[in-house]
Amino acid sequence: MKEVAGNPLHLKSINHISLVCRSVEESTDFYTNFLGFFPIRRPGSFDFDGAWLFNYAIGIHLLQSENPSNMPKKTEINPKDNHISFQCESMGAVEKKLKEMDIVYKRQRVEEGGIYVDQLFFHDPDGFMIEICNCDNLPVVPIAGEMIRSCSRLNLDMISPKQIQTFVQL
Repeated sequence: MKEVAGNPLHLKSINHISLVCRSVEESTDFYTNFLGFFPIRRPGSFDFDGAWLFNYAIGIHLLQSENPSNMPKKTEINPKDNHISFQCESMGAVEKKLKEMDIVYKRQRVEEGGIYVDQLFFHDPDGFMIEICNCDNLPVVPIAGEMIRSCSRLNLDMISPKQIQTFVQL
């Protein structure tokens, strides 16, 4: 099969993730009241319970489990597990809110070339892992080529030329 460079499927962006839930109502409450998503209309032709939520340029489709009592419940917080990550404005504010809501979480710090990224990992009501981070501190450096990007133009402007050179050399 011939290698195709670039964007062979002509993808534009991530549209949504789907999560199977024990309780669509409980998960909707969590994603709207804690993570700031808002409900959007889902097709009326669906013959199963669920909810569609949207914010931050991504949708979350919650699907009611057909057998909620048989869904495994994850309790160990493992940052290497499947998860979705959200960038935030203030790690301190997020950590404070997690403590106020008695949500168990795990804190980690990553260092690369003198740049630090803080991460907070916790579970939604069904055990799906969520990460909140200031990952936009870390520039996106493609393995091939030298074009450096950041999720935030502001943060890219704050990175020193020496730090950029460190990333390119890695």
